Amino acid sequence: MTSIGGAEMVDWNLAVATATRLVRPGPEVSRDEARAIVAELRRHAKSSEEHVRSFTGMGTEDTHDTPVLVVDRAGWIKANVAGFREILKPLLDKMQDKRGSGPGGAVLGAVGGKVTGVELGMLLSFLASRVLGQYETFAPATRDLPAGANGGGRLLLVAPNIVHVERELDVDPHDFRLWVCLHEETHRTQFTAVPWLRDHLEGEIQSFLGETEVDPMTVLERIREAAQSFAGGRPEAEEDDASRSIVELVQTPAQREILARLTAVMSLLEGHADFVMDGVGPDVVPSVAEIREKFKERRARGASRLDQALRKLLGLDAKLRQYRDGERFVRAVVQEVGMVGFNRVWTSPNTLPTKAEIAKPADWVARVHRKGD
Repeated sequence: MTSIGGAEMVDWNLAVATATRLVRPGPEVSRDEARAIVAELRRHAKSSEEHVRSFTGMGTEDTHDTPVLVVDRAGWIKANVAGFREILKPLLDKMQDKRGSGPGGAVLGAVGGKVTGVELGMLLSFLASRVLGQYETFAPATRDLPAGANGGGRLLLVAPNIVHVERELDVDPHDFRLWVCLHEETHRTQFTAVPWLRDHLEGEIQSFLGETEVDPMTVLERIREAAQSFAGGRPEAEEDDASRSIVELVQTPAQREILARLTAVMSLLEGHADFVMDGVGPDVVPSVAEIREKFKERRARGASRLDQALRKLLGLDAKLRQYRDGERFVRAVVQEVGMVGFNRVWTSPNTLPTKAEIAKPADWVARVHRKGD
C-alpha cells in the first residue's frame, strides 16, 4: 500500500468491506426472478448495440473488448475500488515521495489508511444504491470482474438498483431495463468508436491529479477554509462559495481550468447518451415518454433532504447539470447541422466543445462548421 510516514494511505480492502457492510439491501426478488432479470438485461445490452449504432452513425466492431457485466451493489463497489486504485496510483506515488516531510505528514500518517478506507467505504455505500449503470473507462481486470484485454473498459449494469427504480417509478420494467441499457450502451459506443477519447480523458484526469497539493499542511488549510465558508465563518468568502461543493473549494486555480474542460467533455458524453436513449426510445421502448417524465422528476427532487445535502456536498448536483446542459447542446447541434454534422465533435480533442460552448451550441457550430466547409 502507498503510505505516508509509514502508515497506509488507503486501506482498499477496508474500503470494500465498509461499503459492503453499510450499503442498503436491494429489493426483494426470488432466485428465479433474479435470474430472469439478469438474462433480460444481458439481452437488452446486446440489442442496444445495433440501435445505438444505427441512430448515431458511430459504427464500431470493438465492443467485444468491453464486456457487459450485470452486478449487484457489492459487485459495483468492488469494481469502483479497483478503478480508483488504478487512476489514483500516480497521485499516491507522488504523495509517497513526499512522506514524512513536515508536521502535516505526521498528522496524515497518524490518521492512516484505515480511516481513509472507512471514509471511502462510506461514500461508496451511499453511491452504490443509486447508480443504475456505468461504463468503466479505466477498468483493470480482477479475479471476479473481467475487463477488456486491449485497454477496453467494461459496462456494468447494477441489477438491484434498476429493479428498485422501476418499482419506485411504477413503470413497465421491460421498457425501463431497455431504456437504461440504451444510455449505457451509448457510453460504450462513444469510447469504442472514438479511439483517442480514452487517452484524452485519462490525460486530463492525470493533469488534474498532478496539480493536487501534496503538502499535507496545505491540504489541511484548504479543507479548513472550505469548512469555514460552508459554516459562514469566513466573511471575505466569495459570494458563490455557498453554491460550490467542498470538492470545488479545495481545488487550485489550475485544477479549476482542467475541471472546466473535463466538465465540458462529461456534459457532452452524458447529454449525448440521454439524447440517444430518447431518440431511439420511441421505436423500441413503447412507454419511453412516461419513463422519461417520471425519471426527470426523480432526478430533480432527490430521494430525501439527506440525499440532497449529500449530493450538494459531494458535487453530485453538477452531475445532474451535465445531463441537462449536455442534452440541450446535442439537441441544438443536431437540429442545426444534423447527426453527421454533430459527429464532427468526435474528430479530435480540438473539436470537443468548451464549457462555454456547451451553454452556447451556436458558438461550437460556428467554430467547427466554418463557412466554406
